[in-house]
Amino acid sequence: MELKEYDVVVIGGGAAGLMAAGTAAINGKRVLLLEKMEKTGRKVRITGKGRCNLTNMCTDEEFMAKIQNGAGFFNFAYTQFNNRALVRFMERKGVALETERGGRVYPKSGKAWDIAQALVDWCREEGVMVECNATVESVDVIFDKVRSVTYRNARGFRRKVETPAVILATGGASYPATGSTGDGYKMAHSVGHTIVPIRPSLVPLETSYSEAKFMAGLLLKNVQVELLVDGEVVQSEFGEMLFSKRGLEGAVILRLSRKAVDALIDDKRVEIEIDLKHAMDNDELRSRIEREIAEQPATLTVGELLRKIMPRELVVPMAKAIGAHAKHSMGELKEEKITRLVDALKHFRLPVSDYRPFEEAVVTAGGVELSEIDPHTLQSLKVKGLYFAGELMDIDANTGGYNLQIAFSTGRLAGQMRASEQEN
Repeated sequence: MELKEYDVVVIGGGAAGLMAAGTAAINGKRVLLLEKMEKTGRKVRITGKGRCNLTNMCTDEEFMAKIQNGAGFFNFAYTQFNNRALVRFMERKGVALETERGGRVYPKSGKAWDIAQALVDWCREEGVMVECNATVESVDVIFDKVRSVTYRNARGFRRKVETPAVILATGGASYPATGSTGDGYKMAHSVGHTIVPIRPSLVPLETSYSEAKFMAGLLLKNVQVELLVDGEVVQSEFGEMLFSKRGLEGAVILRLSRKAVDALIDDKRVEIEIDLKHAMDNDELRSRIEREIAEQPATLTVGELLRKIMPRELVVPMAKAIGAHAKHSMGELKEEKITRLVDALKHFRLPVSDYRPFEEAVVTAGGVELSEIDPHTLQSLKVKGLYFAGELMDIDANTGGYNLQIAFSTGRLAGQMRASEQEN
């Protein structure tokens, strides 16, 4: 078995791994980056629907508020390399950026590939040895210190690399086709770390609502959506949501999904409630409905009336909600049914029955227990020379560029602090 030596071995060639490898290299270290897939940065290349939402230019306080778990732990890494520092870094690497609605930052080219390629080129320019199709078998620890890494190369030959430092940046379990298949959790656990149970986050939800089939393809804009757990509102979001064949999707649903998933795992009753007419209060909505009724001929059907005040995909579900039939005459809409219609439009409630799998999740919740990692160095408190970066740790955030910033900030810190620790 061939034996080589490196100052640092980075396991995982995603956003966190590439940033960690390049950072360690500019600190004068001999760096080997091992990536199990045929190329590095695969997940970066598809993120943001292929456009790569790099970060978000909100204030530091707003940014921390978007962290779903681990904000206090992440704060130091973010202060060392925040959103503004990341933008400057990428622009120095030749990637032109632009800030869009909601503070979201994208490459001007609209191509996530440009971000990934800039990182790869930077690492190679700084002397990082990149080896793809490399499957890590173990991080070898002796007397609570990292000693080596054992892996198989593209040809299937086993290799052992002696190193005093390993940065685990293998990602989570979301989008497993990109290589994020949970390998890092096994490696961390094998050397004594606790793994907080992983589950999908920023993921579509499923509903058992019987009329959902009528709403497939319906995109709702500017709706207020609340998440209820055992009848209590636990989160409220405003924006877009989509009814699809897979279930409930869109930015609003993704932001609600983390708490929904946790509640479903705990076997609690989960519902979402949609205000379909957010711009109107109950009295205004009632007046609008009564005005439509007064202006229409008596031969108009309930369905035709409803179509005037809502998308056609909602006509059948709403008619059923108020105890009417879409094909019946408008005379069906008596006072009591109008009251029920107003209530249904302002409080359209759907049961959430399940969540979609990791293959459809944007990020992974759970991971390496944060209390076992030094937040100022990202070094393990159990194994000297073992560092963590990115989604592998129990940190996750809302959609909007926050999760990639977590990857870059922690990758930067792991690479920097690893170098200074080794020099002490």
